[in-house]
Amino acid sequence: MNHHNSLFTRFAKATSKIAGKPATFIIAVALVVIWGATGPVFGYSDTWQLVINTSTTIITFLMVFLIQNTQNRDTEALQVKLDEIIRSIEEARNEVLDLEELDEKDLDDIRDEYIQLADSARSKGE
Repeated sequence: MNHHNSLFTRFAKATSKIAGKPATFIIAVALVVIWGATGPVFGYSDTWQLVINTSTTIITFLMVFLIQNTQNRDTEALQVKLDEIIRSIEEARNEVLDLEELDEKDLDDIRDEYIQLADSARSKGE
């Protein structure tokens, strides 16, 4: 199996890991507090306000893509693991292996079938 990740994947993983640490949150809070404390020094000017607005907008914009990339990868990996579990259980219905590829109506039909199975199992247990 090839474990060579693209530069973007490595960057996204590293950034997500760093962004999720408590220390990163503390640093972000400290920067906001420092920015707020410097308000009187800069006379609460438009430029002073623009610094925080622009910084947070740019960081948020870029983090959305990094977080989405990490989430997509994690979801795909989880789906493959679940597919492997389903495939390895002899009694399992292998037609549910790729449910994420179905459209909404087909998913609703299958979910309804499982809801009926659950209802039936509950009524037998009463």
